[in-house]
Amino acid sequence: MIQNLIFDKRFRSIAFQIILFFTVLFLFYWFAQNASDNITARGDKFGFDFLNNSSGFSILPTLGTWLFDYQVGKSTYLDVFFIGIVNTLVIAFTGIFATTILGFLIGIFRLSNNIVLKFFSSVYVEMFRNIPLLIHLFFWYFAVLRAVPGKREKIDVLGSYAGINVTGLYIPKPLFFEGSGVFLISILISIILAFIMGSYASKLRKDTGQQLPIFQINLGIIFIIPLITFAFLTLKSGYPIELQVPEFKTDGPKLKQGFSKNAGMSVHPEMIALWLALVLYTAAFIAEIVRAGITAIHKGQTEASLATGMTKSNTLRLIIIPQALRVIVPPLTSQYLNLTKNSSLAVAIAYPELVSVFAGTALNQVGREIEMIFMMALVYLTFSLITSLFMNWFNYRIKLVER
Repeated sequence: MIQNLIFDKRFRSIAFQIILFFTVLFLFYWFAQNASDNITARGDKFGFDFLNNSSGFSILPTLGTWLFDYQVGKSTYLDVFFIGIVNTLVIAFTGIFATTILGFLIGIFRLSNNIVLKFFSSVYVEMFRNIPLLIHLFFWYFAVLRAVPGKREKIDVLGSYAGINVTGLYIPKPLFFEGSGVFLISILISIILAFIMGSYASKLRKDTGQQLPIFQINLGIIFIIPLITFAFLTLKSGYPIELQVPEFKTDGPKLKQGFSKNAGMSVHPEMIALWLALVLYTAAFIAEIVRAGITAIHKGQTEASLATGMTKSNTLRLIIIPQALRVIVPPLTSQYLNLTKNSSLAVAIAYPELVSVFAGTALNQVGREIEMIFMMALVYLTFSLITSLFMNWFNYRIKLVER
């Protein structure tokens, strides 16, 4: 009986899984118990009551500090925790969007028949992916952004509408007036209608083969509806949104010269350096993923498409890329996760993302290592799982259906 069970593959499989499960469970228990004993031996206690204590340090003004109205001595460590999360999400979302576009373009350029584009993209990939990310970060922060003019000087960007100096990039600030909510809703509605129109055009092409000029249609939808709404609101009650241009003072006392804090808005050099380093570095890897995905499609697909009279751009957009996505998406997901986690390197230049502001300054003041590291690990795990779930859903939606 026992001998039969030992040689039964199904029994062995179940038995090994049960043994592995309880082994992992025991290891977690052992680590938790060991940590608890060490905390008790030091005279400390495990808990999260410190989150309600007032923080005693300043944080670089960012979107997070603005959302939570951060004030030294009044805001709590829980506010600091959420500020770090917001700043990390800003870098992650904007970085993923930008690096995807850049990576796809560079990957396509690497397969171009244009020698200049092919050479440029190849040099870009080899240069950026073979230099450590931290060096990229130091280059943009110390060699580029610290080399721009000082506080009382500037470099004009877009004429007088924006400017940059060592204190950051100053851009127009939107001011919201009566009717601004309606205008923003009109933008949201136009984007939703564009997605619906895109889905309809895709279904129509699959069912009948009819190709609609969807790019021009969606471009019209996205711009015309908000423009009409903006014009109506302007005639009714004035501009719903105005742009406050940054003000640069060149007169008065020397110490008060420079960009005014009361006009426009600024993006600090720490954020710019981190964003540029992450986007340009990750784009090099995405470019190789895209190139590999496209080359995985048989050359006959392109030749057959061109033989039917389709242009090269339509062939790439409608035939090659949709098939290549099944190869591209899985490794692309890993690059998205890497970009989010690599944002923790901001601690090297003091940008207040989660690790820098919570595991750095706050940890030194509170001294609750286990609790704070556990909270940060849980946040990054949540980010990663949500990203993976979304990309897996997207991968399922675009999978090829065999008939």
